[in-house]
Amino acid sequence: MTKFTFKSVLLPVALLAAAPVVLNAQVSDPAPAAAQAGNYDVETSHTRVGFAVNHFGFSDWFGEFADVTGTLSIDPAKIEKAKVAVTIPVATVSTTNATLDGELVSADWFDAETYPTIQFVSTKVVRTGERTADVTGNLTFHGVTKPVTLKASFNAGGVNPMSKAYTVGFNASGTIKRSEFGVTKYVPVVGDDVTLRISAAFEKAE
Repeated sequence: MTKFTFKSVLLPVALLAAAPVVLNAQVSDPAPAAAQAGNYDVETSHTRVGFAVNHFGFSDWFGEFADVTGTLSIDPAKIEKAKVAVTIPVATVSTTNATLDGELVSADWFDAETYPTIQFVSTKVVRTGERTADVTGNLTFHGVTKPVTLKASFNAGGVNPMSKAYTVGFNASGTIKRSEFGVTKYVPVVGDDVTLRISAAFEKAE
């Protein structure tokens, strides 16, 4: 039988407590002005595009897309010249319900076979605060392209302690009407307004 001592119990606890301090010590200043200017690629593993719609008025129903790819060109001193373009594979949609996921990729909803990707390409960036901006761009979804404005906020920039790559991170949110993109199944009892929540990391290109 394993013999437990105070030392055997406290050592792992101490290591766990110290880990956040070690990691945080390697993350750079979160101030936007400290971020490095340059070209970046989406860090796919830690980027998600989430969405929510109202379900029969009773609750909000959530899902997300993964495997996002794309690019960012940014200079903190000239934020209005920033450019971002992302591509989202429709088949990655996940709601934690496999049956529902199958319905969403079908022709009744997103029709992933005909329209395998969702794309967003920025056309205008307007600074709205020290670390916030409105990013307007063309969203192509379900074969339809329309302008959409996302409210973006800067999280931090610095060397990722795991990958060692210089990384910047942002959150963004916005709302679209799915019927305007030809996705009309069950409107209006399943909400037409779709709330988007995005969390994206970008690694500086070599």
